[in-house]
Amino acid sequence: MLDQTPVQIAWVTADLDATERALSTLLGARRWVRMPAVHFSPQSCIHRGRPADFVADISLSYAGDTQLELIAPVRGESVYAEFLDRHGAGLHHICIEAADAQAFDAKLRDAEGAGTPVVCQGEMPGGMRFAYLSSPAAGVPYLEIAYIPPEIRAFFDYVKQEQQ
Repeated sequence: MLDQTPVQIAWVTADLDATERALSTLLGARRWVRMPAVHFSPQSCIHRGRPADFVADISLSYAGDTQLELIAPVRGESVYAEFLDRHGAGLHHICIEAADAQAFDAKLRDAEGAGTPVVCQGEMPGGMRFAYLSSPAAGVPYLEIAYIPPEIRAFFDYVKQEQQ
């Protein structure tokens, strides 16, 4: 079902500065690109079956070809705030990429058919689609499936080239 190599590792934290420093030291990330106050709106995001309305600060970098994502919840009920409240800062999810929107939909159907629930899903400005699947038996709280359209891919490529 989920046959792709992870393209991203993500942590939830209350302190972006400290986590950036730690992961720069441990994984060799050189530059972090911050996106403050990213709004996940009820028109485009669902959390635990209900429209979601939350904000998070996000920071991106790369270690080799793997994207590193740091997420600091700012306000609202979210899969991120929930994690931070229950577990403290730490590894939140790994992400695999769907080749296109149809593959994204198929992966979600396959996961749900296999009994793996979707906890949160949505679409970001620019058309990026994401879904978090509950996967504690896999040793990580969530597996994210993402469809990354060309416009967002160009931004990610920019972040990656900043590491060179």
